[in-house]
Amino acid sequence: MKRKSVAFILATGLVLSGGAVHAQTTAANPTIQYEVKLENKLLKKISADNMYNTIALLSKEPREAGTEGELKAVKYIEGQFKKLGYQTEIQPFPIYDYNTKHVFVSVGDAKVSEKPHAFSGSASGKVTATLVNVGKASPEEIGDVKGKIALIERGDLSFVEKVKNVLDKGAVGVIMYNSAAEGNSFGQVGEGQTIPAVAITREEGLKLAEQLKGKELSATIDVDIEKIEKTSYNVIATKKANSKKNTGQILTVGAHHDSVRGGPGANDDASGVSAVLELARVFAKEKTDTEIRFLTFGSEERGLVGSSYYAASLPKSDVDKMVAHFQMDMIGARDAGKDKPFGGLIMYTIDGKKNLVTDLGANASKNLFNEVLPYGQLGRSDHQPFHELGIPSALFIHSPVEPSYHKPTDTLDKIDKKKLLQVAKIIGTSVYHIASPDTPAILKYPFEDRPVD
Repeated sequence: MKRKSVAFILATGLVLSGGAVHAQTTAANPTIQYEVKLENKLLKKISADNMYNTIALLSKEPREAGTEGELKAVKYIEGQFKKLGYQTEIQPFPIYDYNTKHVFVSVGDAKVSEKPHAFSGSASGKVTATLVNVGKASPEEIGDVKGKIALIERGDLSFVEKVKNVLDKGAVGVIMYNSAAEGNSFGQVGEGQTIPAVAITREEGLKLAEQLKGKELSATIDVDIEKIEKTSYNVIATKKANSKKNTGQILTVGAHHDSVRGGPGANDDASGVSAVLELARVFAKEKTDTEIRFLTFGSEERGLVGSSYYAASLPKSDVDKMVAHFQMDMIGARDAGKDKPFGGLIMYTIDGKKNLVTDLGANASKNLFNEVLPYGQLGRSDHQPFHELGIPSALFIHSPVEPSYHKPTDTLDKIDKKKLLQVAKIIGTSVYHIASPDTPAILKYPFEDRPVD
């Protein structure tokens, strides 16, 4: 299979057509002609009402990973794919809950005044060692921590990255203090990070950091945690290339179906799932020269567990064929993106750089709405595992997030049908750019650089 050169295409603004590259015609703008045709043929099939009804159904109860609520959603989603004629797979994977039997922290002769919180996945065990302040645990901040307990400030890096950085240099425990003024219920470790790790309040942490300026302190961490295995799921629906032309390539469109505990998750992320299902419906009978996989992931709220599991399960032959991943998360909130251009809609990449997905998204938004969709840098969603495999990917989301984010008030009444339709049209157009047997031109156009909100 001869792979299209993305760098070449983007640099020259040439036409992609069934895997071949052709010179772009400028006398009669092919993209404008194509957009008119597509608007009449495919985009008008996209129904905001269908998406809204999907959100209504999925948000009737929480869909926390590993619960009956998630499994019900998974079966519904797969059933909808099956009705459309897709090849489907439910991909189970293990997740873990933790029952903390006891957690204890002391520094010098004194206990931490407020009961500490054990990180999710923290190893059980008791360790006593010298306490060392390593700031936010970036590699350049960490000094000699071998055989010592690291005092870490929350922020900038993920919990797993922080623990990895000190563990790689020989730390035997972690005490992390909050970046916010109140609370200590946070933190998780990654697979294989087998050291006790606990969270304390910001007040306690700053007090310890100040004490460490003047003297050496010994600390003790004592954690006893029961590990409970559960099952979460990914849903995979595949549309094989079905035209006479076949590029041999794969593109993926995804969202996560799980919600936070106790939250109905209407926007986060039943909205994204609704668009995945609606685009699957629209593309079901289209002639395409590229394999399309529609995906919904479990356990995103636990740290991208489902998408990471899916990415790790891919054979190298599939990874080599994958040309783009479009991720939709929280695409329908009425109150998100206040006073921002495009209602706050933005494309985020892991490295903050443009790629094929953002180019197509910007081109689609310009042609459909006469406004170029901006991009920025952000992780923490299911585009990350695809980026790490070298697959061009981006997250489509409204920013800043709405006030009901991760709350029981993330309900259907706050969903905006216009926003749902806007995102579905942009991604539908972008997918068609790649998957149509008569792929149109990718034009050059101005981009707006935008910092992360």
